[in-house]
Parts: sequence; C-alpha cells; structure tokens
Amino acid sequence: MQKTVIIGAGPYGLSVAAHLRHRGIPFRIFGRPMDSWRTHMPKGMLLKSDGFASNLSDPDGKLTLGKFCQERGIEYGNTVIPVRLDTFTQYGLTFQERMVPELEQKMVIRIERSGEGYELELEDGERLAARSVVLAVGITHFEHVPESLAHLPAEFLSHSARHHEVDPFRGRSVIVVGGGASALDWAALLKDAGADVQLVARQGALKFHGKPTRQKRSLWQRIQHPQTGLGPGWKSKFYADAPAAFYHLPESLRLEIVRRALGPSGGWFVKDRILNQVPHLLGQSVTQAEVRDGKVHLHLRAQDGAERELVADHIIAATGYKVSIESLQFLSPAIRSKLKTLNETPILSSGYESSMPGLYFVGVAAANSFGPVMRFAFGADFAARTVSKALAKSLARVPADVAVPEAVTASK
Repeated sequence: MQKTVIIGAGPYGLSVAAHLRHRGIPFRIFGRPMDSWRTHMPKGMLLKSDGFASNLSDPDGKLTLGKFCQERGIEYGNTVIPVRLDTFTQYGLTFQERMVPELEQKMVIRIERSGEGYELELEDGERLAARSVVLAVGITHFEHVPESLAHLPAEFLSHSARHHEVDPFRGRSVIVVGGGASALDWAALLKDAGADVQLVARQGALKFHGKPTRQKRSLWQRIQHPQTGLGPGWKSKFYADAPAAFYHLPESLRLEIVRRALGPSGGWFVKDRILNQVPHLLGQSVTQAEVRDGKVHLHLRAQDGAERELVADHIIAATGYKVSIESLQFLSPAIRSKLKTLNETPILSSGYESSMPGLYFVGVAAANSFGPVMRFAFGADFAARTVSKALAKSLARVPADVAVPEAVTASK
C-alpha cells in the first residue's frame, strides 16, 4: 500500500510534497501544477500579497520567490514591488520541477474508504491504495454564485474563476458583481482591454490596501503596526504567525474571525484604475436577473430601497468561494456523509487530520480551524510543516507487517 497521496499541485500541495520528500516519506502527488493560478485568474493580474509573503515552502528555503526572481533577472521587492501573476506561476512551476519532480499530472476522480486506508481511481483508469490522503485542492472546487444569479445560462453569466484571458470581452458590455480583490482586478483589466465595464458591490465603500513606501519605518511604527504576511497590524500578525494558537480559540470566536477578518479589499495598485476609470454602484443588492432580447438584465436594490436595472452582454460573478464538503464530488458519498463538519467545512485535528483517519485537508478548507491565513499562499509553510510532522508520527505507528518497504519510492 502506498503510504501517502497528495491531491493538488498548487502552493499547498507542492509545499507539503517538498516537506515529505525532505523527511524521506514515500508519496505520490497528483494534479496540474499551479492550475488555479495559470487558468483561473485573469492574465495581467498583480498579486495582493507582498513578495516576501508569496513563497512556497521547502524546509531549507532553497527556492524563495526572491531567489527565483534574482535567477531570472526579474524586478523584485519584499514589499514595494507588486508580484505579477505570470512571475508567480513561473516560480511555482520552477519550484515543482526542482522540489517535487515526482508530480504526476493526472486527476483523481474517485476516493473510497477501504479497510484502514483509501482506494483512489485516476482519470486514466489506474487504481491505487493509500494509507493517508492529503487534500490540497485549492479554491476552484468552491466557486460561489448567489442564487439570484445562478440560474442564468453560461452565455450570460460566469464565475470569475472561469476565465484567464481578458481579450474575449473586448468591445462587449460587462457587469462585474463583487467588491473584493478579484472583482476589482477584473474590472480594471476589462477596462484596459476595451470592454464597457461596470462594477456592482453590496458594500457601501470599496477598500484598498495602503501603498507601501521605500522609507524605513521607525521603531515606533513597527511596534504599532508590525509588518506581516497578511498585512500590517497586531491582529494580522496573530493570524499570520500563530495558526497553532488560533486553533485553540473557542469555536464561535474562530468562526467569527474567519468570517470577518481580512475582508474584501483590493491591492493599492488598482485603486486609481477603479476609482477614476470604472463606473461603480455601491450598496447594491442583486434582486433578480433575466435574459431578454439577447442581453442580461440585472435588477438592483440600494440600501435606501431605490431600484434600478442594468443591461449588459455578460455578468462576471466575482463573488468569492464557499467551502463545502459536498462540492468535493470525487469523495465518495460514504466519506462525505461520515466526515464531521462545521459550517460545511471539515473539523480538523491540530495536525490537519479530519474525523476520517488518514484524510487531511490543507488550504482554504482548513481556515475555520487554523484561521484566515489558510486562504493565502503564506499559510502553506505552517501547513506543510505541521502535516509532514503529523504524517511522520502516524507512519511511525504503523505495524511493521503492514508498513510500506523502505525501497518503495514516491514514483510508480
């Protein structure tokens, strides 16, 4: 039996694999490298995360984003220079090639509970057994579209994660629904591409990160607002640097923090491109949408009760992601029904293990347990170190008669 299988090859999956490899723990890893970043985010986007907070994790820090940029002659700054999407994806692909050469670019289509472990089926028909499975599936399984929009046909509505290229919208009228980073990025890029774009958001005001400066911060400024991987401030420092402590907070407090902390906001670099160029309607709720005469009609209600109607060729729902175990259809119904959940997310141990022995969740699915840092690439380091340690301890307890021989390698 293969001891460990990792599903997903984004920042979390690759980081976990790099740490298992370092520990000499046999594994197989499946997925398309950096797929969410390469195919589900708009071309030309800039990362909201600072450069120093955009590293994948290997135990020795051999390949940070800064080192990658230095090798390639790419302009880089820990905080001042925004990270381009194409730079980050190429960094991730290079990390995979060097740190996780075992990656198999196949998709897992089914996982069943089998004896003391799991049976997996791949898209090419291969079946394999695993004692432990680490799910690092990212965000695309959890696309959220409000009910008021979900009934529209794909010709007239799509989630923001469904597109990478902006150019197909050139010359078309587009309404972007949402007020977070994705919505703001899409609106700005669509405007640049020559689309007739409008932005609609529920919140009464748009929020943007403060622009960093090259000036050295005073000691008092650093004490008042410490710089962290999730932005400045002591709350952000706690979320970024102490996910193990966050895990031990009362359940209700954890859920409230994850719901409210680090809410919708755009990068500082997109502020002027939105406020000065893109028409935006704030404080608006979508009440209804329908297609008439080849156009999509969007009905809105303002906070004061006033109603209006917008007409466009297409709506992009940049409405975020909502974790739900039921969205992971490759997990068998038996597994999904037996998993203990909280707000539709898996309840995890301090080592990221779910109520199903040997089944681990990392990334956004672990946010209710370990905090908002799990929504960002910055959280991959803590997750990878914690899961690899937990797996090492778990495998050490496996009886010798069922343990995988030392000669078994991570590849087939």
